[in-house]
Amino acid sequence: MTRASLDKQPHEVAAMFDRTARRYDLVNDVLSLGQDRLWRKATATAIDAGPGELVLDLAAGTGTSTDAFTLLGARAIACDFSLGMLRTGVERRGGSGLSGGGVRGVTFVAGDALRLPFADGAFDAVTISFGLRNMADTHEALRELLRVTKPGGRLVICEFSRPEIKPFELVYSQYLMKLLPPVARVVSSNPDSYEYLAESIREWPDQAALARIIQESGWGKVAWRNLSLGIVALHRAVKPQVTDG
Repeated sequence: MTRASLDKQPHEVAAMFDRTARRYDLVNDVLSLGQDRLWRKATATAIDAGPGELVLDLAAGTGTSTDAFTLLGARAIACDFSLGMLRTGVERRGGSGLSGGGVRGVTFVAGDALRLPFADGAFDAVTISFGLRNMADTHEALRELLRVTKPGGRLVICEFSRPEIKPFELVYSQYLMKLLPPVARVVSSNPDSYEYLAESIREWPDQAALARIIQESGWGKVAWRNLSLGIVALHRAVKPQVTDG
């Protein structure tokens, strides 16, 4: 099997990303027409991580998204369950393996989103870009992110969503199902995985539905805004402060 099924078995998803690791960032750049760079910048702006803060970038892949969180002096951990992705990220930074000490300001850690290898309240902010959709249990992943976040800490999710203009939604749907897979066959080392990408996007909840899922998982002050006409949505939330009963 070269792609995962929509029941999102963790070993299938991890293996699929292992096979796409080498050209993953390039393919994303091509398929998004460069919009992925703008989405990463918007996510980093929303996180707004400053000196002394620690950020968890979950499902970070090669760490391309993680780099932006260190620009203002924060420390960042790139966590993913695809060892192929993590190794590619470390090698690109001149490292020789997974590094607990960090490579160019980013520490790479292998971990399962449903059982994160971090202590309660370890992070000032947590974020996940285009990875929540791949989790076998969305609620559990969000609860784990809540667990490892400090009270008052923030969550930012960047994920594919529903275009806000109906005629454009039809065009976008046609792109996903008819154009994206052929383009992926030209530029990707594992083009079948992009059939999974298109199908998983179509099955994913819209903006309001995802906001409800985030709130049901224990997060407060949930809000979102659309990017690229709603192709992508940026959801934000805050971990409620602990109050004495």
